[in-house]
Amino acid sequence: MTERPPYGTVTLVGGGPGPADLITVAGARALRHAQVVLYDRLGPTDDLGELAPQAVLLDVGKLPGYHRVPQEAINEKIIESARAGKNVVRLKGGDPFVFGRGSEEVDACLAAGVPVEVIPGITSAISVPGSVGIPVTARQVARSFTVATGHEAWPRATASAYGALVSGGNTLVILMGMLLLASHVQALTAAGADGSTPVAIIHDGFGRNQTHIVSTLGHVTGDAAEHGITSPAVIVVGDVVGALAQNTGKVVP
Repeated sequence: MTERPPYGTVTLVGGGPGPADLITVAGARALRHAQVVLYDRLGPTDDLGELAPQAVLLDVGKLPGYHRVPQEAINEKIIESARAGKNVVRLKGGDPFVFGRGSEEVDACLAAGVPVEVIPGITSAISVPGSVGIPVTARQVARSFTVATGHEAWPRATASAYGALVSGGNTLVILMGMLLLASHVQALTAAGADGSTPVAIIHDGFGRNQTHIVSTLGHVTGDAAEHGITSPAVIVVGDVVGALAQNTGKVVP
């Protein structure tokens, strides 16, 4: 019987929305014992040297519309490092399984016979709206919420579903949606969402430059352009934004 090679381990860690004190205890422990860390641009990167004092740190972060290190190359580096006997942490912003391609990296490790563990993190879809006082659910306002990726244009059926959900008291949270903001707004209104529906955009959630605007579907594209709101940002559509309606169209530090 052939013995299994003495591989190292791989841990996918959700780093949360950015500050080091919002990473989980389990995630911090994994970083403390890591020998190799592959990290994205979002998450607790400012304090990474302290969180992972004995690790080689590899920046594999993606920018909107530009994947400097292709996903396949990231998978290969994770596996290569583990096969060299290293304790590898793949550090992601938010949660690895919320638009983080974590499942692809797990699949690659399992196919290579490399042990892999997933440590969840606080997703920006909930925490970033909460940082400005927006709950994604609220009694008698929104009993459900939907998290959507916005880095690609939505197919017509998807846009129709989102439009119906927004009109039905559901909160829609859009991640990675700033480049196609106008397209998404048009798709929602074409699907029947009211132009007066409140919208908030929170830029650089938990970061040094965090700001947000509160607007409506009918005006948010212009308001975002006027105030220079860009990625990274979380977009929240729905009546839960109403508590901040007095700030409509204004940047709030």
